[in-house]
Amino acid sequence: MPLTDTAIRNAKPNPDKAYKLQDEKGLYLLVNPNGAKYFRYNYRFSGKRKTLALGVYPNTTLKDAREKRDTAKKQLEGGIDPGENKKAVKQAKAENASNGFEVIAREWGTKKVETWSEKNNRSKRMLERNVFPWLGSRPITEILPKDILACLRRIEERGAIETAHRTLQICGQVFRYAVSTGRIERDITQDLKGALPPAKGEHFAAITEPKEAGQLLRGIDSYQGSLPAACALKLAPLVFVRPGELRAMQWQDVDLETAEWRYLVSKTKVQHIVPLSRQAVEILKELHPMTGHGRFAFPSERTPSGVRCMSENTLNAALKRLGYGKDVMTAHGFRAMARTILDEVLGFRPDFIEHQLAHAVRDPNGRAYNRTAHLPERKKMMQAWADYLDGLKAGAQVIPLRRQG
Repeated sequence: MPLTDTAIRNAKPNPDKAYKLQDEKGLYLLVNPNGAKYFRYNYRFSGKRKTLALGVYPNTTLKDAREKRDTAKKQLEGGIDPGENKKAVKQAKAENASNGFEVIAREWGTKKVETWSEKNNRSKRMLERNVFPWLGSRPITEILPKDILACLRRIEERGAIETAHRTLQICGQVFRYAVSTGRIERDITQDLKGALPPAKGEHFAAITEPKEAGQLLRGIDSYQGSLPAACALKLAPLVFVRPGELRAMQWQDVDLETAEWRYLVSKTKVQHIVPLSRQAVEILKELHPMTGHGRFAFPSERTPSGVRCMSENTLNAALKRLGYGKDVMTAHGFRAMARTILDEVLGFRPDFIEHQLAHAVRDPNGRAYNRTAHLPERKKMMQAWADYLDGLKAGAQVIPLRRQG
């Protein structure tokens, strides 16, 4: 008689030995002394008697076991050994898992990237945010150029063109590593040359790695120049405005009570609001007794009357004195530093960042947002940014804050 679910459920173990309950067409249930129940299928292939494991009851039901048996019978009819086929499928799955893009990328990172183990490693963050969610589990042999391009388009839609280019470069390094380790034949990212629009911007030298930024901030704190120059240098990474706008800061535009600085943007000629973090306010309060009687917060040292602001070369010269030449870091580079880390490490919304950079951000209807757009969120972002920089400066392993709104 064929087995029934009731008979299987009620089958009691024999403490002395295992026994079988036969179903039909070679299928049976093996009941072990410990009470475990296994579905098995006996068959013959090339004149040899073999047994195929079909699953454990109750995770595998009687219906499931019969379907697996019928599949095995069809394989036999086609000249396929069901047992060997099962081993091949299992091995293929294991190989696919070891050849998954994320597995290979992390292997590459561990072996090739010196700072890979750090939580804030830039290459690792880019892959985790922009590629792994979509391609991480895919075997690298199955990934096509169009799959990588789809990931890059998502980054491009955020307005982070430079990040898209950097992500493509990292993917290329992973693929070339896979070639060198025999997983694939060629680097398919080469097919994507010219697929992305060129990165915009003036390409000012900038430090965008958190660890290096921490070293720079510690250097700035040790700067031995004049107080206005030292304060301007400390304030630059906190507000990340254009250097010319920072040099031209006027005390009448700064409200230390509300912690805001409002001025006319040099490029767009519209008013811009810079929320001042607690750290920024402290710097300005330190400077105020010295220059607060005049027009400019950072007056020219060569003009005692205070009618001119600080020279455009002052900040870059100060950075050079600290060992950061124009090919490594510029005063304008603090904008790129903030843009990159706020997006890729702290995870703030790109439109919040673009507003704070005083870029021309427009709504879906093409209208320019007003200066107060997202101001409460930007205030939180600016304080979080200042706190994050303090952590970097202290040499702390700062954990990303992942704030999106």
